[in-house]
Amino acid sequence: MEHEVRLAGPADLAGLPAIEDSADPLFAPLGIVFPPGPTVVEQMIGKDAEILVAGDPPVGFAALEELDGAVHLEQISVRGDLVGRGIGAGLLRAVLDRAAAAGAPGVSLLTFRDVPWNGPWYARHGFTELPEERWGQGLRAYWDAEIEAGLHDLGPRVVMWAPSV
Repeated sequence: MEHEVRLAGPADLAGLPAIEDSADPLFAPLGIVFPPGPTVVEQMIGKDAEILVAGDPPVGFAALEELDGAVHLEQISVRGDLVGRGIGAGLLRAVLDRAAAAGAPGVSLLTFRDVPWNGPWYARHGFTELPEERWGQGLRAYWDAEIEAGLHDLGPRVVMWAPSV
């Protein structure tokens, strides 16, 4: 089934936290249980972020923003019952295309290094680990905020990068 990727409209925003929440149980068998609090997308909606959605109504989303002169992918989430159907890959392709069209040098993200649908999945889509000496101030601040929030206690994290093409 094809899910067209588009910019989120105001009517899409209220349903996005439920998409993110629906995917969280997939992490439990790996021992990763996220702390209570606002979802990532709820935090991004309040910032100057761009949110892409797949489908109408949305079944997945990607939240991105400018960071250190590049595009930063803060979150991709697909409804838990639809994971593995290419929706996330379509969203990621749209993020990379938007970065290239905007003239950004690439896309950065922070993710779990070993979770199969995180670090290894991004690696299959052209992302590589970004060495710490290449992190800008924004990435460093995000990394430090994740440590402070306890996210690194849930499993090894990694900063990844894909150049725009």
